[in-house]
Amino acid sequence: LQSSNSLKASYEEWLLTYGLSVSPFHLRWQTALFNRQFYSWGRWKPRFLYLWFSIGMVFGIVAMFGSVILLGKTLLQTLTQMLTEAPKAQNDRMLQVVVSIPSLGLCLRAVPGVNLPVSQLTYFFSAILISGVIHEVGHGVAAIREQVRFNGFGIFIFIVYPGAFVDLFTTHLQLISPVQQLRIFCAGVWHNFVLGVASFLVLFLLPAILFPFYYTGVGALVTEVAEDSPANGPRGLFVGDLVTNLQDCPVYNVEDWNSCLGDISEKSQVGYCVSAATLQQLSFPARVYRRLDGTVECCSNNSLTDICFSYSNKLDSHLYACLPARKVIEASKVCRTNMDCHKDFVPSFCVTPSLENQTRLIRVKHPPHIDMLYVGHPMHLQYTVSLSSFVPRQNFLSIDLPVVIETFCKYLISLSGALAVINAVPCFALDGQWILNSFLEATLSSLIVEKQNRELVGFLILLAGSALLAANVALGLWMVTAR
Repeated sequence: LQSSNSLKASYEEWLLTYGLSVSPFHLRWQTALFNRQFYSWGRWKPRFLYLWFSIGMVFGIVAMFGSVILLGKTLLQTLTQMLTEAPKAQNDRMLQVVVSIPSLGLCLRAVPGVNLPVSQLTYFFSAILISGVIHEVGHGVAAIREQVRFNGFGIFIFIVYPGAFVDLFTTHLQLISPVQQLRIFCAGVWHNFVLGVASFLVLFLLPAILFPFYYTGVGALVTEVAEDSPANGPRGLFVGDLVTNLQDCPVYNVEDWNSCLGDISEKSQVGYCVSAATLQQLSFPARVYRRLDGTVECCSNNSLTDICFSYSNKLDSHLYACLPARKVIEASKVCRTNMDCHKDFVPSFCVTPSLENQTRLIRVKHPPHIDMLYVGHPMHLQYTVSLSSFVPRQNFLSIDLPVVIETFCKYLISLSGALAVINAVPCFALDGQWILNSFLEATLSSLIVEKQNRELVGFLILLAGSALLAANVALGLWMVTAR
């Protein structure tokens, strides 16, 4: 027993020496190693920092009110949709509501192992950690600027989520004016906003930043093709291919790729101009039958190269022919009606693939290779093929570097913005609680003389804000699990 107590004491002393704290689901490390650096930042250009954190104070107050309006509006919209829309449409809309709230997006949509790809975990946790560190650096530097003693900086891991914190001397914090407190409490939200804006600028200016090494505007470069992708195969897409067209839709970058696939998915299947002579030469008799969804099939189920095409002539508007897809499509002009195919007085027809409702035949151009012919849902192609808008000027340059920078910037924008929004909510245990209390002290001291009454007003507002946030989170969780 004595040996066990001695071992326990040694272990606790070791944890204390290195600033470590271990408890269920929570690991915490605090250090004074960075105190000198924090004091250096807090005493750098006092006038500039005063202006910087004063702007942050205004932003934090506006963000506090804005977060309440955002959460209230979203909650009302979601409840209205739940009561008025059909279940299927309701679920679709609910997802949009959750996505529209950055703070809830952080809580509900980015769950490692559930709906976050394993390949994205590094971006996710790195962005959370950096956003948390920048948030706490804002608090620490602002506190030193306002003559509040800075005790230390630390990092923690709660379950699997990393975060950061600063340790300030509470007595000093209570002695300064409410306006000074506001500069400190709003600094975290302000720094997260600045980090999000900076990441957005890097993302926006990335083509110019990488211009000496990569060029853009020439197509979408394939960086990865999933093993189970329909685009896999000897005549499919390969890493390093440059996609320039989807059907007749030009592709100059990844945004064009996504936009073209969206248009192809929403619009009806395009046709291809085939001369009457070619149609007669290629077609062969086949039995026509209707699928369960009402579309028509006229080819053998065993064929991997033939597709049933529909067309019309002056006498009959419902003719079908089983044709070899590649011979029909290659070098053919796309069309919607027979009128689009009239050229040089050569009799031609606009033949359209007769496919299931959501299925499309898509011609993907990636010169100098032979066109890829894809049959399936356009979104399957979008989800299983990764592309980049940046093409290396030299072969030794990595095709993944721009994608890594782009992806990381997007995570920083999303998660840093989420941290700013959720911390601005006037809710217990969040920055919004201290922002609200200091704001009420700074504005209501002359109107409500008794401090207890001011605290009661603050408590009621915090109670309402906490309930509003909890309602949004609970409803969001229900929406995600109900999908």
